[in-house]
Amino acid sequence: MTDIVEATEQDDGPYIFRRWAFWPALVGAVSITAGLAFGYDQGVIGGALTFMQDEFGFGSFVEGLITSWVTVGALFGALAGGALADRFSRKRALILAAYLFIIGAIVQAVAPTVLILIVGRFVIGFGVGVASVAAPMFVAESAAPDIRGRLVSGFQLAITIGILAAQFADYLLSESGTWRLMVGLAAIPGLLLLIVMTPARHSPRWLVSVGRLDDARDALSKYRGPKVDADAQIAEIEENLADEPDSNWGDLLVGGARRALVIAVGLALFQQITGINAIIYYSNEILADAGFNDASSQAGASLVAVGCVNVAATFIALAFVDRLGRRPLLIAGMAGMLLGLVGMSITFLFEAQPDNINTIVGSLSVIWMVVYVASFAFSLGPVVWTIISEVFPNHIRAKGMSLATAVNWGAAFVLTLLFPNLIDWIGNSATFAILAVFTVIAMGWTWLNVPETKGKSLEEIAQMFERDDLEARSSAGES
Repeated sequence: MTDIVEATEQDDGPYIFRRWAFWPALVGAVSITAGLAFGYDQGVIGGALTFMQDEFGFGSFVEGLITSWVTVGALFGALAGGALADRFSRKRALILAAYLFIIGAIVQAVAPTVLILIVGRFVIGFGVGVASVAAPMFVAESAAPDIRGRLVSGFQLAITIGILAAQFADYLLSESGTWRLMVGLAAIPGLLLLIVMTPARHSPRWLVSVGRLDDARDALSKYRGPKVDADAQIAEIEENLADEPDSNWGDLLVGGARRALVIAVGLALFQQITGINAIIYYSNEILADAGFNDASSQAGASLVAVGCVNVAATFIALAFVDRLGRRPLLIAGMAGMLLGLVGMSITFLFEAQPDNINTIVGSLSVIWMVVYVASFAFSLGPVVWTIISEVFPNHIRAKGMSLATAVNWGAAFVLTLLFPNLIDWIGNSATFAILAVFTVIAMGWTWLNVPETKGKSLEEIAQMFERDDLEARSSAGES
């Protein structure tokens, strides 16, 4: 087994046949399995809700609680995730997340009451929160700079595949209405994450931060290939750490970290308030309002309009995030999202019309949903996680990512709790119009505030923000 995975200086030839490629592939597998677990839970609830309602008989407020409570767990998991990743390592934090995915799925599947169901949603949500901090951090700190963007974006690709798998399960089980099996299958990606994390090495930066230099050298040579200058990279990390004091939360408001925090929190917020989780969670109900009258047709349309399109469009980000850069994908994607939201808003002005008009409304709603989901999938979806994992200095990366991810999940909670009620109060058209306004604000803010980080090492990005902060203070006359 050692021959298969140990690096040698003679490993040349096609990448997939190099023996050392096992380890970079393992970094990618961490991103994929964590994302699968994350995405499956996002996608499954849309198809399961109808059957949960049939069994438990709850209204729109309880529906919002069940749907959104996973985001409450994710918020707390994200806040705890940074501390767990710093104290116990990124690897051990991900192992904890894997166990929480498995436990939460089982609790949901056997829940005898709505309260127990919500508890299961919270547990799995806590795991999602921990993973959404620790997985991008682990990948960003382990991958080589020239493939870092693609591997971190692979986290979002895996989320979309998890959503697709969940919607496929919803579709297959929609005739029988077996919602307990739908949610129970979430244990499988949790088990896969546990299997992948077992042989993984700790991230090199975490190993250096705790003084395990020999282990860091070994991890660098495995994750980045046999020809990497591990000693030089360790020296760079040590120099970066030496310039940085022990971290506290107040450090996020000082120097270049302050700008990093604004960028990370802003992108995390806009990723949610432009509507993606609400549309994924409630896709079946949106389609029901558009004229898809039975659970099977809703699940089928959602499978195509959300699941398949989400996966396909994320490949655009994988192909171009390290070529074109982060900013072009963000701006272009948000423009497409705006088009989709405006289209849905206009289309739903004509809902509840005669059958021939309803057919047109149903078709157009699917088209605009495809435009919106595809645009999100190559922009705000993957690129936000890439940037959040890059912008913070090493000594406060865990805290910064925790805070940004907690903001992301806090916004997701508010939106998913309010979304069904907003539709009841003001209708589909006005609700999508509000999301469109948020998207316009997000585009302008991104254009003005988000720099390009393509091709830069994490240390170079930290230095860039420090220079920018010094220049800004100098021009403002600060000492």
